[in-house]
Amino acid sequence: MNVRSRNHVKVTGRTGAPAVVLAHGFGCDQNMWRLVVPELERDFTVVLFDHVGAGNSELSAWSRDRYASLDGYVDDVLELCAELDLGPITFVGHSVSAMMGVLAAARRPEAFAGLVLLAPSPCFVDDPATGYRGGFSAEDIDELLESLDANYLGWSGTMGPVIVGNPDRPELGEELTNSFCRTDPEIARVFARVTFLSDNRADLASVTVPTLVAQCSNDAIAPPEVGAFIHAQIPGSRLVTLNATGHCPQLAAPEETAAAIAAFAGASR
Repeated sequence: MNVRSRNHVKVTGRTGAPAVVLAHGFGCDQNMWRLVVPELERDFTVVLFDHVGAGNSELSAWSRDRYASLDGYVDDVLELCAELDLGPITFVGHSVSAMMGVLAAARRPEAFAGLVLLAPSPCFVDDPATGYRGGFSAEDIDELLESLDANYLGWSGTMGPVIVGNPDRPELGEELTNSFCRTDPEIARVFARVTFLSDNRADLASVTVPTLVAQCSNDAIAPPEVGAFIHAQIPGSRLVTLNATGHCPQLAAPEETAAAIAAFAGASR
């Protein structure tokens, strides 16, 4: 299957400039990046794509077996890099896509000039035995997934505003809710388990490419301790706390988010 159509790939910006690949998180699609793209395309080749099962990707390419773990998504990212042949890229992964970037860069470091891990989490579940705080107890995650299974549309309406934060800007929560609702419920259920049950803490130390950990100042999904943990585990990484609140800074604070990406991507060359 053609990678470009499978993942609804769009390439914009400056031809021949360093490439920045933007990867969306759970329940979203490439449209979530629309506010940062104009800031980036002046200086970079910008690549947008939809994960299989999201947006305008080819739904026929989705299978439960391939996408029951992050590995299927990582395979897609590496296939996309090979297909576009833009040289070492800066991969910007939002939320769960941050860990896709970690795994892809560990597998093929030569394909990456750098990683931007935006509002990342290697594990959402607290681990009292090690003192790790992911932000949720195991019971919280079980309840979240049971609610999603029972009433996906209702879950979307409740969780969209929580994830985005910014209660004074309800249009942001509404946008994420609508994005969730456009996702096939079966695909969403599988991807939710991949997102909220994966534990990639042990994979962080294998990253050897320049990495920026960009966390939000107040994020109900990924608390500050998570960013500090990732920063400590990835050798030589940089940690920046954006003034943005919520879990979707590309919507809540696009100029600040784009500036952080551009500064890092430019410096990584």
